[in-house]
Amino acid sequence: MLYSSAADWRAASRKSVLVYGMSGLGKTHMSNLLRSSGQWFHYSIDYRIGTRYMGEYIADNAKAEAMKVPFLRELLMSDSIYIGSNITFENLAPVATYLGKPGNPAQGGLPIATYRQRQEQFRQAEIAALHDTVHFAKRAEALYGYPHFICDTGGSICEWVDPADDADPILSELAQHCLLIWINGDEAHTQELIRRFDRAPKPMAYQPAFLTRIWEDYLNETNLQEDDVDPDAFVRFTYARALAHRQPRYEAMARWGLTVTADEVAALRTPDDFNDLIASRL
Repeated sequence: MLYSSAADWRAASRKSVLVYGMSGLGKTHMSNLLRSSGQWFHYSIDYRIGTRYMGEYIADNAKAEAMKVPFLRELLMSDSIYIGSNITFENLAPVATYLGKPGNPAQGGLPIATYRQRQEQFRQAEIAALHDTVHFAKRAEALYGYPHFICDTGGSICEWVDPADDADPILSELAQHCLLIWINGDEAHTQELIRRFDRAPKPMAYQPAFLTRIWEDYLNETNLQEDDVDPDAFVRFTYARALAHRQPRYEAMARWGLTVTADEVAALRTPDDFNDLIASRL
């Protein structure tokens, strides 16, 4: 690991960490807490995906919808209006909206072939954004003078790595430059995440093999054709299974760094609290 002991961590003039885990367990809380101190540079993988790697896809999709409206089409064709996404750390909705959900077009669903294509675009974008971490860690110090660095990853990082492989290209690179921190939730957290998702289902990124299996399972269980699938019903059906699929992958990644609990992260109030928590684990 990047820091060999609690004393090593506390003495480090430059602290560099990467936090991962299921969405909703505290990555944003931790990142915002440290960023607000003015001492930590916050690199958001999802923000990087939306602004650097999928920005053109997102804008073109919005333009395609606008072109269906004669009034807007005329303005676009004459360069009288501009369409772009307003992605911020707090608003990553354009990425999720583009990713979409498969199913009935009348309910906002995408054809499964289009959905798979967008999933693959996201996979490539997230891997590229993860590889950009080292660049931003160095840039944060050299250009902006930040003494410390935190990378806030998406929940799907576990889908693109092989934690058992000591030479995994993503994990081995990240571990050389950041202390990897897993936020682990218990069963109560998992059930709360499921309840929260059921109230407001949102798009997710899935490992291709998992998506193929879960899509076939859903069609078989419901006896529906692709165009009859309720997009929200499908992603609700998938969510708990996706959490169960990801948990052992997160657990396997834990050997690359440290593990903290979601309750411990929720209790953080100051950067000193964070430093103490990491020191206690080291």
